[in-house]
Amino acid sequence: MNLPLTFARRYLISKKSSNAVNIISWVSVLGILVGAGGLILVLSVFNGFEGLVISLYNSFNPDFKITATVGKSFVPDSTKLVELRSLKGIRAVSKVIEENALLTHNDMQYIATVKGVELNYGSVSGIDSAIYDGVFLLNDGKQDFAVLGAGISQSLQINYADPLSFIALYIPKKGKTNAINPEDAFNRDLIKPSGSFAIQSEFDSKYIFVPLDFARALNGYDHQVSAIEIALNNNVDADLLQSQIQKIFGNSFKVKNRLQQNETLYKVMKTEKWAVYAILTLILIIAAFNIIGSLSMLVIEKKKDISILKTMGADDALIGKIFLYEGVLLAFIGCSVGFAIAITIIWLQHRFEFLKIGGGSFVIDAYPVDLKIGDLILVFFTVMIIGLIAAWLPSRRASKTQYEIVKE
Repeated sequence: MNLPLTFARRYLISKKSSNAVNIISWVSVLGILVGAGGLILVLSVFNGFEGLVISLYNSFNPDFKITATVGKSFVPDSTKLVELRSLKGIRAVSKVIEENALLTHNDMQYIATVKGVELNYGSVSGIDSAIYDGVFLLNDGKQDFAVLGAGISQSLQINYADPLSFIALYIPKKGKTNAINPEDAFNRDLIKPSGSFAIQSEFDSKYIFVPLDFARALNGYDHQVSAIEIALNNNVDADLLQSQIQKIFGNSFKVKNRLQQNETLYKVMKTEKWAVYAILTLILIIAAFNIIGSLSMLVIEKKKDISILKTMGADDALIGKIFLYEGVLLAFIGCSVGFAIAITIIWLQHRFEFLKIGGGSFVIDAYPVDLKIGDLILVFFTVMIIGLIAAWLPSRRASKTQYEIVKE
């Protein structure tokens, strides 16, 4: 039998001579409850938004992207491309050209990034499943087409039902510095819009997709590309494939996975999550002062019991453990109840989506939540460590209490 734990449980549930001790004890439990439950709820919401953002970016970005270490463009080696496509786990490969351009339609103008891709690009990226208006069509065998972001489409006021609707694209000529006629400094071509996609505003207001040969002619390239984008099969070892691709192309090229393509974004999301965790942990620390207060009053309340225990032979360590365990029990109860309430709220939100996002302009209607076991473990140990530290000072004071002979 664990004697200190037995005393701690009895002190926790027994009636005190002063109601103030009971009140402060349960207030300390309430503080830990709110702090622990709040941490789980906030971290779950951050996980939900992180998962949502990653899914949006993953529907646009390829699994791997190969770019030159130096320069904006390069001529891909056909031998390396054959070797790349032969790797087990590679689902699709597309050469890509990216360049900023001026778009004009009727009296409207817009600066966008023209992304020239091969006709199989729908199998490299999930862009074809994000069509908002029209269809994802780059070439019908007779004519080239463009697929615009929804933001660009709205700004240019594109009417996809109009058979005479064309977009003019202007890209500066490479190496052309002076020209008497400003139009001579640009490569210009017309293309018919076939549809628009909607993923999120960063992409919707930036990109226009055109066939690779069209983009190559518009940029004045012969065989150059800006990047090679790769899609993988499911359930493959992405790290192993990345190292194999890097070995094929060598140090003159960078092979980036999805995380590395958006490294800044992911770092910002992680930093925000840990900042909120730190702030809420400070709230937990403040709530733990109630544990110090309640245990300090309990030590005074049980001074007679401490004297009896020491008269019976209890040492300082045993007395200290009683009140240390008492503080740990208060933290454990608060943490457990807080977890139960938080998990219930998360389940209800996931099932019924009762907490809505206002405005109606976001890609989802309700706050996303994603409960992770790692967060539960992290918060549990955080609460218990804080509770242990908070209980240490009163328990040390109790162990140093001098006993007096109890007289009948």
